[in-house]
Amino acid sequence: MREPDSFIHFKAISKVFGAITVVDALDFHVARGEFVSLLGPSGSGKTTLLMMLAGFETPSGGSIHVDGRRVEHLPPYKREMGVVFQNYALFPHMTISENVAFPLKMRGVARTERDTRVKRALDLVRLGHLADRKPSQLSGGQQQRIALSRALVYEPKVVLMDEPLSALDKQLREHMQLEIRALHRDLGLTVIFVTHDQGEALTMSDRVAVLNRGKIEQFDTPSGLYDRPRTRFVAEFIGETNLLAGRVAGRSGETATVALGTGASVTCDRGAAFETAQDVIVSVRPEMLHLVQDPGADNALPVTITDHVYHGDHIRLHLACGESHLVARAGRRDAAPPIGSKAFASFAPGDCSLVVP
Repeated sequence: MREPDSFIHFKAISKVFGAITVVDALDFHVARGEFVSLLGPSGSGKTTLLMMLAGFETPSGGSIHVDGRRVEHLPPYKREMGVVFQNYALFPHMTISENVAFPLKMRGVARTERDTRVKRALDLVRLGHLADRKPSQLSGGQQQRIALSRALVYEPKVVLMDEPLSALDKQLREHMQLEIRALHRDLGLTVIFVTHDQGEALTMSDRVAVLNRGKIEQFDTPSGLYDRPRTRFVAEFIGETNLLAGRVAGRSGETATVALGTGASVTCDRGAAFETAQDVIVSVRPEMLHLVQDPGADNALPVTITDHVYHGDHIRLHLACGESHLVARAGRRDAAPPIGSKAFASFAPGDCSLVVP
């Protein structure tokens, strides 16, 4: 029995190459109309997972359900999925309109219907005026939009994207992120998007599955991953963070007191999942760490300023806290404290997370 909001369901899906398990018995759901990113480092299994959904790889175990139907035994052309690859995969000898029409032609759609749908698909990405050109006459961004148009032309149930923006420069990549977000929102598409870029995943997604060595470390909203990481891997992989090792010294409702290795103690409002005497790591984002002179401030840790670096929109402060190295962010107009000076690094109990070591 599938969950009411489950449109795509990976059920104990695995992929083994020889002695290497690339995808390890994953079980998760994607809702209809949801934009989900598969995020992780190289070798984490994200592209293999996408290729199994598309039908280009065969699972070693488990099943894949789309809209209540098992699909892992179906060939790719029967799965009703549009795929956008990193290298665009456009036919260089065909015009743009011929490229976009190709999936319809392979499905036996009549010429007049093909022409209507190709025009509509090209208009979606605002490139109808380039219909008669060849791919070599287009920029990288335009080619990527044509690849997206081709994936949408036959109105698939799902659109799969395998690092489609990685070859573009920063400014164009950010522009295309907004383009794809707008298409997802306007057309109500269900999108599975593979990326190794954390910023891209956070910007575009409803939810993100963070993969590591074939397993999902955390499947959550962008804010959930950033503000409430559950493991050390997620805390370090998503953005930047400060990590302080310690042990839970006590609990009071949701709040946990953690004794750090430095001898100091801090409190965290997100400690309900941890037991007293359990080893934990306190994760604090740099923007949540503030320099103060009051030793009585929240979670005040004595630090020495070892460096400060100008970054345009902020100043990075490098701090020594016992044997630990911390980073804080100050506003560009804040006066940077002198190197070698002493202060306290403070953070609120609600601005940190406890994660599994």
